[in-house]
Amino acid sequence: MPRIFKDNGLTIVLMLLFLASIVGHWLTGWRVENEELTRHGGSAISLGQYAVHPHFISSVFENWESEFLQMSAYVVLTAMLIQRGSAESRDPEAPPRDADLEAQARKPGAPAALRAGALIRWLYARSLGITLILLFVGSFMLHWRSSAEIAAGEAASHGELAPTAMEFLWDPQFWLESFQNWQSEFLSTAMLVVLSIFLRQRESPESKPVAAPHSHTGD
Repeated sequence: MPRIFKDNGLTIVLMLLFLASIVGHWLTGWRVENEELTRHGGSAISLGQYAVHPHFISSVFENWESEFLQMSAYVVLTAMLIQRGSAESRDPEAPPRDADLEAQARKPGAPAALRAGALIRWLYARSLGITLILLFVGSFMLHWRSSAEIAAGEAASHGELAPTAMEFLWDPQFWLESFQNWQSEFLSTAMLVVLSIFLRQRESPESKPVAAPHSHTGD
């Protein structure tokens, strides 16, 4: 097995699955969009045109938004809250892992950011949560903008006054698109937290050791 795959196999496989999925999303969405346009007497669009079409952009970032919301909430909440017995929770009995980061910065291999001053150290210590929150906000904005364009186009085709982007922000359709994804993300995360108390997946870091007692908290 090549060293690059041995060291990075998880990322490589996940990115290949992502690429296959988004290409499938793009191709099937293009077919559906052209069928809809033809049904209403419109002209079909090319695959390239569909790649920047509001319908495609909205559907992509509608899903990304919910994923980044789930991940950012999970990362931040697991830093503050616990679930005793879950592999997805820190152990409340264990000593703080990240106490005295200024002293830990002197350890061999410690990230250089820890030695760059108090502000940089504070930001770096929270950089994963901050980045995921920013990815959520960016995805939310792109979903909102693209869905607003779709709503404006549909209103114009019916001879109605097109809503502005700010007006569309309060439209039930926009929040339906968001909440129908958010609820599934939070449910699936809660299921993982609870099921990992009692169930196992051999050799997975998302699971406790197979022989660990149900009361064991953490991985």
